[in-house]
Amino acid sequence: MEMLFLFACVLALVLLNVPIAVALGVVAIIAILLVQGLDALPNLPIVIYNAATNFPLLAIPLFIMAGAIMNASGISKRLIAFASALLGFIRGGLAMVSIGASLFFAEISGSAVADVAALGSILIPAMKKKGYPAPLAAAVMSSAATLAVIIPPSIPMILYAVMAETSVVQLFVAGIVPGIIGGLGLMAMAYWFARRYNLPIEQRFSWKEVRRTGREAIWAFTLPMIILGGIFGGVVTATEGAALAVVAALFIGLVVYRELDLPSLKAAVMEGGSQTAVVMLLVATSALLGVYLTETQAPQEFARAVTAFTTNKWAVLALLNLLFLLLGMFLHSAAAIILVVPVVMPLVHAAGIDPVHFGLIVTINLGIGQQTPPVASVLMVACSIAKAGVWEVSRVNIYFVFVLLLVLALITYVPVTAMGLVELLYR
Repeated sequence: MEMLFLFACVLALVLLNVPIAVALGVVAIIAILLVQGLDALPNLPIVIYNAATNFPLLAIPLFIMAGAIMNASGISKRLIAFASALLGFIRGGLAMVSIGASLFFAEISGSAVADVAALGSILIPAMKKKGYPAPLAAAVMSSAATLAVIIPPSIPMILYAVMAETSVVQLFVAGIVPGIIGGLGLMAMAYWFARRYNLPIEQRFSWKEVRRTGREAIWAFTLPMIILGGIFGGVVTATEGAALAVVAALFIGLVVYRELDLPSLKAAVMEGGSQTAVVMLLVATSALLGVYLTETQAPQEFARAVTAFTTNKWAVLALLNLLFLLLGMFLHSAAAIILVVPVVMPLVHAAGIDPVHFGLIVTINLGIGQQTPPVASVLMVACSIAKAGVWEVSRVNIYFVFVLLLVLALITYVPVTAMGLVELLYR
């Protein structure tokens, strides 16, 4: 009951337009003072500092900056050209290109918002020019961008790993197969729409064009090899891999393609800094909430209450899926992870759910939440680029969201789909 009242207070402040991080901090401090008294105040700055200086979280600004540099240095254009040469011969091929390019871009940025902003600004106008209805163009790009939080590296996965104290590398590995399945499913849905609207074929397939665009994009392909090869090979941590990605993106943009200029680099650094500040403030204030929850043992009480209702692992997963789907509709993924994951982890352990498996489930749930109003951060960006209304896009996007829900159900109830690679490589 105390925990519900706490969350209700945070939600009430958010509805009054108080920033989530500030609302979280204010409510947590008041709760701590009521439980522990004024003697707890000197410890609070130390708690905030320790939370904000967590080393794995340094990967977040680095991945954001690598994605921004990649877009500013012409890497995105070359990836799109290569994807077009591979997939443009299929009816509705430009939609396929959008999904294929998102699969590539996801391996560098780790952010769905960065994905839709970088690629959508190029591909959505191109689709509209080819006769795609604006709602369809926005829906394709928006749903494809969700793959950025499933395919490694993924910023929500990094946050979850920190909050749940589990392996970020194993989470990255678990996301590979679901990301590919999701991409193929979205392509199948895009093809169905292409047949329905009689959309054009972009170009005839040509090995010569594939080789030409492949040669031009060869340096771009080194980025995911550096990031994922280093991380999965155990050579670097996720944070060090993110730093290598920034260095590689700078080298390619400045030395190889020579399209990266100082204003673009400055904008990339500013973007990384501002997004990091938002996340880190959330992390810091959530640590205060953690102090209160530890003192009151609220997560353990929650776990006991749910397990008294049911101890069935699959029923618990269904309840948690519903919880995170609802949270995703109203909260940013970072806020949802930071606010709720520490609360539910005792329940996850009590039900015998693998924390890596659960981390992937949380990530996909919150990715779907980025497509569902009222918040729908990724959908809003796509609608803005396409100059289309949110509800008219949502009527089309619901078909693509259905594909993502099928992927979620598959991952939840056929764990080997995601965990097979993890078991093979790490256990």
